[in-house]
Amino acid sequence: MTTVNTTPRNATDETRLRLGSAIMAVGGLGFLGYAVIFFIRNFTDSFLELGIGPDQVDVGKAEIQAFSPQLEHYISHLHIAVAAFIGATGIAVAALAWYGVRRGEMWAWVTAVVVPVFGLAVALPAHYPWGFDTIGHLGLIYADTLLFVVGAGIALVPLLRRNRA
Repeated sequence: MTTVNTTPRNATDETRLRLGSAIMAVGGLGFLGYAVIFFIRNFTDSFLELGIGPDQVDVGKAEIQAFSPQLEHYISHLHIAVAAFIGATGIAVAALAWYGVRRGEMWAWVTAVVVPVFGLAVALPAHYPWGFDTIGHLGLIYADTLLFVVGAGIALVPLLRRNRA
């Protein structure tokens, strides 16, 4: 029976793999944190997403509710659903990084990277045509994504080295 060695080849690689996977996991938890903020704002007078104000949307929760309570309920349910999927993505990414990437599993690294890249690739372009691309709105996600990418880059080097050997 053939077995696959999933441990890095040297102590430096082990250190890099642990550091990179830990940073990736923190990035995943950052997505979860953003989801919590997103969820909470839905139930406050802020209602709109973080960083979205009167320059982007000229009415607030009260005006939306006065115009159409059903529309306010619909928007609220979308906020909750988006928060849930962002949070679920964050949990999955953190778990993949901590338990898979940390052990040297390339499939875990690929999955942990592909999942948020897909989400961001679909979601981010919709922010730009309508002026929702404010630093207050996208800044935290960009910062967290940068952190995650740094961790993924650090972890990738020992993973590639191990797979070449």
